[in-house]
Amino acid sequence: MELGVHGLNVKATVGPQATVRLARLAEELGYSSWFVGEHVVLPSPRVPASPMAPHDAIVDPLVHLTYVAAVTRRLELGTGIIILPQRNPLVLAKQVASLDVLSDGRVLLGVGAGYLEPEMTAIGVPMADRGRRTDEYLDAMTSLWLDPKPSYDGRYVQFANVEAYPRPVRPGGPRIVVGGHSPAAFRRAVARGHAWFGHGGLADLPIHLAGLAAAAAETARPQRLGRLEIVYMQINPIEVTADDAQQYAELGVDRLLVYPLPVESERDVAAFLERHASLPH
Repeated sequence: MELGVHGLNVKATVGPQATVRLARLAEELGYSSWFVGEHVVLPSPRVPASPMAPHDAIVDPLVHLTYVAAVTRRLELGTGIIILPQRNPLVLAKQVASLDVLSDGRVLLGVGAGYLEPEMTAIGVPMADRGRRTDEYLDAMTSLWLDPKPSYDGRYVQFANVEAYPRPVRPGGPRIVVGGHSPAAFRRAVARGHAWFGHGGLADLPIHLAGLAAAAAETARPQRLGRLEIVYMQINPIEVTADDAQQYAELGVDRLLVYPLPVESERDVAAFLERHASLPH
């Protein structure tokens, strides 16, 4: 099991000096990946579903990861997650391929269908069709990255007779990590993801794994994707014990992410990373 870090493009860690210091610290401590999330806008006033307050700072994940790529050498660079229906898939495919080239193949593209209605409405994306958009966008981006003659003819995306170079340098394209806990998200992970991204506590994970197993029983999985990997972030509680980590490994987690909430102090975040670097993995 590998250890990764999540969520350090927010609040006290948004500045350039903090980003450099913490990313380099994580790499020196042996963490294998650096994941960050996304919210383009936040509802004001805050609504119960919103994970952040309206004035909480959050840097765009791809801009942030490009900065991190330039100051690290080994950390894999993950989005956890990009709200895919809010993005133009061709533009995003170009951005992700560019980051993959500049980072020498270190991109892990985590995506989800989204859930925060005020954000999606402000961007102009209907909540009702976000799942189908997510599936189409993934398929369209995959065609741009991998097909000899890229094309796609869907309800929301149509293109042909175009090319988008440079293509990703990672064989098979950036690894797709599908987030979500719904039956639809589990099916999407099985059909389109190299990995599934979830969060919660130890008691939640077996329930999610059962959902993935049910999806696998009814959903065809392309051979090129290989085995579905499990990426899991503990947020309940925030502190991960050695026993927790051992149990996650036994349950089949491939990559355990730690999240130094509430990210109010760079010093506290650094201490959290140092404490958790010794977890068994």
